[in-house]
Amino acid sequence: MMAEALVAFGGNVGNVRATLDRAVAAFCDEGVRLLARSADYRTPPWGIEDQPAFVNLCIAVETGLTPHALLERAQAVELALGRDRTKEQRWGPRPVDIDLLAYDDMILKEPHLTLPHPRLFDRAFVLVPLAEIAPEKVIAGTRMADALARVDTKGVVKLPPQSQ
Repeated sequence: MMAEALVAFGGNVGNVRATLDRAVAAFCDEGVRLLARSADYRTPPWGIEDQPAFVNLCIAVETGLTPHALLERAQAVELALGRDRTKEQRWGPRPVDIDLLAYDDMILKEPHLTLPHPRLFDRAFVLVPLAEIAPEKVIAGTRMADALARVDTKGVVKLPPQSQ
């Protein structure tokens, strides 16, 4: 059985846009089919403000993997691209961050995985690219276009496509 998942990518260390392209490609491998990808957005740092701006994007995928297998895939891609969660500061700089936002209409509250993502509705850096690809999607009773209308999007800038 196939499920649709929404996934956020971000980073602010190194050649971020190239790293994010590689992350999306690696994530959308066996068992995960890319349905839609937002533009890249430059976004102000969140949590710890004294660090470089981030680049964020969201994707929609179709997968036969379970949410836990998808989370494992995300963490393996992060590790392969240079992220070491054991050595970093919470909300600090990182080459890549991959968050599962939603998996079909599943509600899950476990120590290592909460669906939908618990801070989804607070974060313009997630809602702007998410509403670009799935404005009508309803998560936890809220349409993404409506969720976006309720957050401050100051400083979130759509980046032009990269030339190949």
